[in-house]
Amino acid sequence: MSGHSKWATTKHKKAITDSRRAKAFAKLIKNIEVAAKMGGADLSGNPTLVDAIQKAKKTSVPNDNIDRAVKRGAGLSGESVNYTTIMYEGYAQNGVALLIECLTDNKNRAAADVRTLMSRNGGTMGDPGSVAYNFARKGIIVVPAANTTEDDILAAVLDAGAEEVVNEGETFEVITEPSDLVATRTALQEAGIDYDSADAAFVPNLKVEVDAETARKIFKLIDALEDSDDVQNIYSNYDLSPEVQAELQSEDD
Repeated sequence: MSGHSKWATTKHKKAITDSRRAKAFAKLIKNIEVAAKMGGADLSGNPTLVDAIQKAKKTSVPNDNIDRAVKRGAGLSGESVNYTTIMYEGYAQNGVALLIECLTDNKNRAAADVRTLMSRNGGTMGDPGSVAYNFARKGIIVVPAANTTEDDILAAVLDAGAEEVVNEGETFEVITEPSDLVATRTALQEAGIDYDSADAAFVPNLKVEVDAETARKIFKLIDALEDSDDVQNIYSNYDLSPEVQAELQSEDD
């Protein structure tokens, strides 16, 4: 899930079935289509499209699929792309906040799906503004930790507008203002530092620490929401202590 990297490293690992892979590909393709529609197919003038393609390639989306998505989005194939972004707010277990971002061609279907999935998995819907105040929009660049250090990243990005670099274990997260996202990832490229993704996302101002039992319930809810074709991103403010992370990871070993 975007915006909560700990989810990726602590949730119960699942075999990537063809169905889940197809859903993941579809969401990445949507990002490409929307970026191409907003800024055109020319990569030199559309950094958002560059980042959408980069993320898709890192997730092994076939090049043919990517090329077709660019053409569809830019209107070069005669097909029409018309998605609407809708943000739903709600709560998972223990009062943990959820921002659920949908990218859909059917608002009624998206609304019904989100409400049903929330109610079936222990979540509750919130009114507009009920949790959004606790999140700030930021640029997040995810850098693999394997071939670089925090000092190397800091040296590359501080003058480009980066606010901080967070060590997440297997990755580093470079946090920026959304307006500094392109300059910062360009600085990484110029320094020869590879990155996995560069996205604008919602980052919580205050986090809620949860125990392992609550985390499992939250993960189940988020998993269910992510299985919806209309749900594009989920942002949350749960936090896991090192002890809880270790407990959850031990169950996967």
